Amino acid sequence: MSKNGNGTLLEVSNNGDYKNGRSKHENNVDEDEEASFFPPNTRYNDGSVRLRNPNIELMDQDILYHLALGSGSHDLQEMFGDVKFVCMGGTPKRMENFAHFIMDEIGYKLPAGTQLQDISAFSYRYSMYKVGPVLSISHGMGVPSLGILLHEMIKLMYHAKCKNPIFIRIGTCGGIGVEGGTVVITDDAVDGLLRSTHELAILGKIVHRPAVVDKRLVRELKSLASPDDPYDTITGKTMCTSDFYEGQGRLDGAFCDFSEQDKMDYLEKLHNFGVVNIEMECTIFAALTHHAGIKAAVVCVTLLDRLKGDQVMSPKEVMNEWQQRPQILVSRLIRKHLAQVGALKNLASTPSAIKSPRRFKLVQQESEAHE
Repeated sequence: MSKNGNGTLLEVSNNGDYKNGRSKHENNVDEDEEASFFPPNTRYNDGSVRLRNPNIELMDQDILYHLALGSGSHDLQEMFGDVKFVCMGGTPKRMENFAHFIMDEIGYKLPAGTQLQDISAFSYRYSMYKVGPVLSISHGMGVPSLGILLHEMIKLMYHAKCKNPIFIRIGTCGGIGVEGGTVVITDDAVDGLLRSTHELAILGKIVHRPAVVDKRLVRELKSLASPDDPYDTITGKTMCTSDFYEGQGRLDGAFCDFSEQDKMDYLEKLHNFGVVNIEMECTIFAALTHHAGIKAAVVCVTLLDRLKGDQVMSPKEVMNEWQQRPQILVSRLIRKHLAQVGALKNLASTPSAIKSPRRFKLVQQESEAHE
């Protein structure tokens, strides 16, 4: 750890690359040629995830109790070892719908008489569906909920020995100077102070981790937007807030201690800085995936232009159609990657793998106890 001029603690990698929430490499590399720069020792030679926590290897078993899974109760490698894409979104229903959508898109077939099951149903927190090499999971709303999920999903990738997984957040947002229904691919994640960093208090000290999305993945996603799409797909800066109302400059919360002109001046400042949308998860999503050495992207659809108002007024059927747009783009990416390795053919379901019925029941009881 080191301090900046304000006494704020900054996280520094072993070779001193991080400074002020950005990597030294990123500051020196042209954005058009910028690749992913991950911290060292985040991958094994075969591409599987290496945890940056030596304590996990010393544990008898690792209970992922927010997922109702455990390394001792389940054969996580058997269940999840083929996962290549982890797609996350706010609500359980949206991610259930995405699971069915991606199942059709990649031609995944379930055995006769079976249906998709919520793997984490006993957690009562998140919903998770597995469609061959794709996990579709809800993350709730805001930084804390997503942060808890990411810790356990990264550990799941480790226990399952997943090779080079890609994490994608599929969400909704408010636009800044863009119309409702626009698909936004985040190329830089910033916080409410316009810093490309995620700030966290650890053991009484403020730690900043760089919020870095994979620029090659951003460009690849943008290239998959079709000229025939009846909507725009753009890239730009995304601002993450810890609040839906005051933190996003809305006038319609229970409290408002600023004027409409104050709000408009702030939104114009964001617009001039290159922020095109506001949501509540991108900085922690970018920071933790980067910290883990996992390629990641954020794809959202705007529900309104905040320069024109605060409340979402579009009819439900219109918003439902809009929310399908990021899913379509992400499905194109998944189909492309699977086709490149010949994995679109003969996709078959992977059965559940309960390694220890006794421990399986204990994991369920542990999750229920934390309800």
